Amino acid sequence: MAEQLSPAAQAVIDAWWHTFDGKYIDGVWTPNRSAQLAAALQAVADQVVPEHKPWLRTDGEPAARHKVRLELLAIAAELKAQ
Repeated sequence: MAEQLSPAAQAVIDAWWHTFDGKYIDGVWTPNRSAQLAAALQAVADQVVPEHKPWLRTDGEPAARHKVRLELLAIAAELKAQ
C-alpha cells in the first residue's frame, strides 16, 4: 500500500481531479487536460505562497517565492485560455 500523500501534494491532486471542465465528444466525456493542469498549477502556487498570507509577499526570500507563485499562475492562465 502506498504511503499517504502530504497535505500539499494531496491539494494538488484534488485540484486536478475535481476540475470537471470538458465536453462530450461522440457521447464520451473528454476532460479538458489544459484546465486540469491549470488547476494543479494553481494549487502548486498556493503551496509556494498561499494567497491568504500576504505577509509572505515582502522583501527577501518570501518575495522570491511570491515571484515564483506569479509565474506559476501565469502558466496556469495560459493553459486555461487554451
